[in-house]
Amino acid sequence: MAKLKLEYIWLDGYTPVAGLRGKTKIVDGDPETLTLEDCPMWGFDGSSTKQAEGSSSDCLLKPVALFPDSSRTNGFIVMTEVLLPDGSPHPTNARATIVDDPDTWFGFEQEYFFYQDGRPLGFPEGGFPPPQGPYYTGVGFGSVGDIARTIVEEHLDLCIDAGINHEGINAEVAKGQWEFQIFGKGSKKAADEMWAARYLLLRAAEKYGVDIEFHCKPLLGAYDDPLDWNGSGMHCNFSTKYMREVGGEPYFLALMDAFSKYRE
Repeated sequence: MAKLKLEYIWLDGYTPVAGLRGKTKIVDGDPETLTLEDCPMWGFDGSSTKQAEGSSSDCLLKPVALFPDSSRTNGFIVMTEVLLPDGSPHPTNARATIVDDPDTWFGFEQEYFFYQDGRPLGFPEGGFPPPQGPYYTGVGFGSVGDIARTIVEEHLDLCIDAGINHEGINAEVAKGQWEFQIFGKGSKKAADEMWAARYLLLRAAEKYGVDIEFHCKPLLGAYDDPLDWNGSGMHCNFSTKYMREVGGEPYFLALMDAFSKYRE
């Protein structure tokens, strides 16, 4: 038997974008045979995460996915859903509302900025780097620096070790901006892997004094710079079994028409 470090992670109640939270549970077990079913329910103080009132702050954590964590001896990441004390899904628990289908495939392309000292990594204090152009898929210190490359390589290894279907990395259009790609089969599996990958990235950057900024337009309004600095997003590519095996132009046109009603 060994002492296993189970890092329970969940999404908090902050809006409009939920943040990641995590705490470690130590259990006795065999790291070679640990399964999701071996991870017990746990709890936390929801009043500190905008998920409960102080007078009744208990919230539950239900394990839903398990990932090996090679950065820690006998470490694992336990993705969880937040439940109310009666065991029902918490209002912030969007995962519980997902209709899961293993035949729906997702390819996520997550863009983000590295931030240090309140500005994108590589931005000089009180000024700006050269205009966008050399940074996208760039190579060399002048284009991508050194800390960013170190972090993305460590993150890549952590994701692969965790069994996350990490498909690639590249420097993005703006200075200090990067991207990674995740592919998953099934809505919940794909989402769990993306959130675990985000958690690993946030944690990998900690020891370098660097923050990760997922905001879609972190430079908008933050700088009086005439350049239109690139924003970040997460492209979501998807396909269903019908799209892959049947498809056809009439079907895809009808599908695009159905999506068009959601355009602003």
